[in-house]
Amino acid sequence: MGMAKKQPAPIQIDHHLTSAFEPQTPLDAATPSRSASPALNAAFEVQRSKRSILVRWIVEPSTSFKLILLPLVLYTNWEILAPYVQPGIENPFAPVFLLSGRVPSSKPDDPRYQKTWFDLLFLAYYVVFFSFLRQIVTVNISRPLAKYFGLKRESKIERFGEQVYALVYFAFFGSWGYRVMNQILSSWYNTSEFWLEYPHWDMKPELKRYYLMQFSYWCQQLLVLILGLEKPRKDYTELVAHHFVTLWLVGQVNLYFHLALFYMSMDIPDACLAFSKILNYIQWNRAKVFSFLAFFVTWTYFRHYLNLRILWSVWFEQPNVPEWTKHWSWSEGVYMTGWLQSQIFLPLFLLQLLNLFWYYLILKILIRAIATAEADDDRSDDEGDDEPDNEKED
Repeated sequence: MGMAKKQPAPIQIDHHLTSAFEPQTPLDAATPSRSASPALNAAFEVQRSKRSILVRWIVEPSTSFKLILLPLVLYTNWEILAPYVQPGIENPFAPVFLLSGRVPSSKPDDPRYQKTWFDLLFLAYYVVFFSFLRQIVTVNISRPLAKYFGLKRESKIERFGEQVYALVYFAFFGSWGYRVMNQILSSWYNTSEFWLEYPHWDMKPELKRYYLMQFSYWCQQLLVLILGLEKPRKDYTELVAHHFVTLWLVGQVNLYFHLALFYMSMDIPDACLAFSKILNYIQWNRAKVFSFLAFFVTWTYFRHYLNLRILWSVWFEQPNVPEWTKHWSWSEGVYMTGWLQSQIFLPLFLLQLLNLFWYYLILKILIRAIATAEADDDRSDDEGDDEPDNEKED
């Protein structure tokens, strides 16, 4: 018997952002051993096997599909039968998945909407909708695609599916955010309009739908993290903090212009990140290099330059709001009291600190790639999975 081939030592990856740009194991090399904690992943598997029926809809498409279908059926039945019973009564199921809160005085050709308590129903419905969409994309679409590209290890197939879903979501909502921004601002990131036209309590319908659907997405993602529906990455704490701070920010009152631009500044670089990770998983190394450069540029511009512009605007331009809005009045839709400036600034600042932490890790990868000029060395694609596999990813 010949001597067994020595396995290459795994290299620890600092962060899920950076691991996307490390080269995959070459085709002629055995898969490196995993370096994640077995105890952590064993606990995750136990937790996943004991999911309550109350949260099963998050991971079972058939259950979530029934939940999103039920209001549609009830709404349709009401539309068909109500005119014969008592005409003129509004459909009570419409606010579940359609916008509510139309301003009665708005023009028919330019309808406007405001916040209502029915928006909570809308949020809950689309949390279920995004759970259904996530499972359909990550399982029904991504798994066959991953196998087509030769991915065999279950952990990589799961990660591949997560990135495909991220690419679909962030590419769509990044594009939609650009469309919405062109409707509400006269020029690219003209931050002075944030404040001079405050309050923004009456929204265009597309702005309100965009805002609420983004809000529901982040609520659903927070559930995914808290309930342990994905294997925790090494930056689990930072991700949970990021989600909490994001929800703190998007829950601000009547700051829809700011939030629409904030959303877009997050979504576009996240789409580039997901695309780079996908290229890494399928081992398109040359394309991955160009994708990483595009990601680095978009991340620098959107997550730092534009977000810092928004921070500057909150601190220096916020006092330019009309004088009559500088008090708290629910009936008037104005809330710009003196302490609200710090309430807006603080979550944006905390998010910028998290972004700078991730930016530091991205820069380390960029500098290492330039210094070594090596693209095919053996690296571990470690994002928290410990599944051993001695097969080649061919």
